[in-house]
Amino acid sequence: MERPQVENRIAEALKTYPKGSVLFVDDFLDYGNPESVKKALLRLKEKEILVRMAHGIYLYPKADKELGVLFPSTEEIAKAIARRDKARIIPTGVQALNKLGLSTQVPMKVVYLTDGAARTVKVGKRTITFKKTSPKNLSVKGELSGLAIQALKTIGQKKLDEKTIEKIQVILKNEKKENIINDAKLSPAWINKILMQII
Repeated sequence: MERPQVENRIAEALKTYPKGSVLFVDDFLDYGNPESVKKALLRLKEKEILVRMAHGIYLYPKADKELGVLFPSTEEIAKAIARRDKARIIPTGVQALNKLGLSTQVPMKVVYLTDGAARTVKVGKRTITFKKTSPKNLSVKGELSGLAIQALKTIGQKKLDEKTIEKIQVILKNEKKENIINDAKLSPAWINKILMQII
C-alpha cells in the first residue's frame, strides 16, 4: 500500500475519534504495517493534525481559543496505555493521596502498579512509571478502597495520624461495604484494621 494512502486512511479514521483522544501506533495497524503507520502518524503530526506526546503516543488535540492545545491528565494517559496493553493499573504514592484529596501536591512523577509490562513513559515534563506487581495487589474491587490502601502504604504506619484515618474513613463511606471487606483482606494487617472499622 502506498504511504499517502495509509496517511489518508488514518486521517479519515481520526474523524471518528473524539478530540482529546490518546492514540497509539497499534490503533491504526488495520491501515498498514507498523513502519508505514509510524511514518503516516509523523506526517500527520507535521501537518498539526496530531500532537506527539511521547514515543509512539499521540494526541488528537482538542484546542481552546485562549489556552491552546488541552493536554490530557497523567491519569488519562496512563489509562489509555493500560487499555492498549489490556492491563490493570492502580495509582500509588502521591497520586493516590491526591486522588483522595489527602494531598494537594500534583506529582510530576507518578507510579502505577500493573499486571502489564513494567516501563517508564516520559510525557513532556511528566513521568509515568508502570511497576509490575502481583495479581493480589490488583484484585481490589473498590476504586476508593484500592486508593485508600495505596495512600495508607505511602503514608506508612508510623507517620499515620488520627486525623488522616478519620478523613480516609469518611471517604470510604462512599464505597460499597462488600468491596471494603474484599479489599481489606488483601491489605497488610494494620490497614485491614483501619478499613474494617468502617464496616
